[in-house]
Amino acid sequence: ELSKGAFLTVVGSSGLNGFTGLLAGSVAVALTAHGHSPVVVVRGSGVPLTGPVVVGISGAPDSEDAIAWAFEEASMRGAEVIAVLVWSYVPAYFYDAEPPWNDLTGRARGEQQEMLLAERLAGWQEKFPEVAVRRITASGNPAQVLLSHAQHAQLLVTGSHGRGDAIGLFLGATSHRLIHHANCPVLVARPHARESAR
Repeated sequence: ELSKGAFLTVVGSSGLNGFTGLLAGSVAVALTAHGHSPVVVVRGSGVPLTGPVVVGISGAPDSEDAIAWAFEEASMRGAEVIAVLVWSYVPAYFYDAEPPWNDLTGRARGEQQEMLLAERLAGWQEKFPEVAVRRITASGNPAQVLLSHAQHAQLLVTGSHGRGDAIGLFLGATSHRLIHHANCPVLVARPHARESAR
């Protein structure tokens, strides 16, 4: 309820049980799924102070807000942004594109992915010229790829939705795994939430 008027909601990650591997408690899970503001799930200790800010990129609306958070946080921290786009993380509009995304193979598919990543980052590097950016495209499970690149990160930023339009779909897959298994704090962005809170 309080998150309705919040710029950002921050919560600890520890749950009440000791189930191995599930690091986020029920409050953190509920807030990232249903909160009205962006939510940060914070780890207790061991987070590097000099690591990068990793952001998962997609074609979903909340991806733009995730990118904004990543660049702003990286600028404040003097950190590098690692922008990651995974092949299996396909925006809905590519399903109607010509040629179909799934028909692209090899170099053509890689080039298409690199083009999408460049489009998503367009303008942000000019807005934050002091922030170094490393672009990564990969194939595989989005959560697994993001977790691998975030092992030494200060912060991992992701959107709240996936390829579908149903609320919670992305959280139930990728974001849910990230808040449970990431070594660093995870910021789950909401589309336009910051503007509405101001």
